[in-house]
Formats: sequence, structure tokens, C-alpha cells
Amino acid sequence: MPDTIEKRCLEKGLKMTEQRKVIARVLSVATDHPDVEELYRRAVAIDSGISIATIYRTVRLFEESGILDRHDFGDGRARYEETPDEHHDHLIDMRSGDVIEFQDPAIEALQQKIAERLGYRLAGHRLELYGTPLEDKDKAEGD
Repeated sequence: MPDTIEKRCLEKGLKMTEQRKVIARVLSVATDHPDVEELYRRAVAIDSGISIATIYRTVRLFEESGILDRHDFGDGRARYEETPDEHHDHLIDMRSGDVIEFQDPAIEALQQKIAERLGYRLAGHRLELYGTPLEDKDKAEGD
């Protein structure tokens, strides 16, 4: 059974070479938001014949097809995730680079209210919060 990214590719009529299938599989099982270098490391572990150029081309194709979302979390690396079925926002740990996905109905409602107050109907948004763990603050205050 094809993974979710491969299935979406097939639904959009994309030709699925063996290397694209490997890349799709790597992306489908990713629990993080890998960059191209990390995708390459993971894909080469499965198929040593995959080049970094193939990763770049495939990621671009998947992004242009609406299968992948590209993020710039301020670390100078484009990071990727499967385009979600349901909206979510991100909290980026500035120390570790970890990306935490979350949903908050209060934030969603507030954004709608702000758009309406300014005379707009909200068509979409992207929210990224950047922070460091609270224990870092506690350590700094104790010094």
C-alpha cells in the first residue's frame, strides 16, 4: 500500500520513479520537519543511488504540486512537511531547532476577529512562534 505522499502524488498524476517513491516514503514517515540535507541522509540509507540533486528536484516538484509545505524557521534551512489536511501552527525551539506543531481554537478565533475588525475575511494564515525552554530562563535568573 502506498504511503500518504506517494498516494497524493499518484492522485495528482505524477510519475513515480523508484527514487521518488523512496523520497516520498522518507517524507511520509518523518515526524520532524527535515531539510534537504536530512532527507538526503535518510534516502541514501535506503537507496545509495539517490543524488542530492534528485532530492532537490523531487522536493521542488512535490512542493509545486501542493503535496509538501516549505517552511523557513529562521535557521537558514528550508524545512519540509507533508501539506496537512488540518491547519496547525508551529513553535520552534531556538536552542534545539525542534518544531512543535499545535492547534489552539482561541488563537484561531482571535485571528478571525482581527481580520474582521480590519475589514477582511481571513483566507489563510501561518503562525510561527519562536522560543527557548522555560528552564533556560530560570537558569539565567539564578546566575
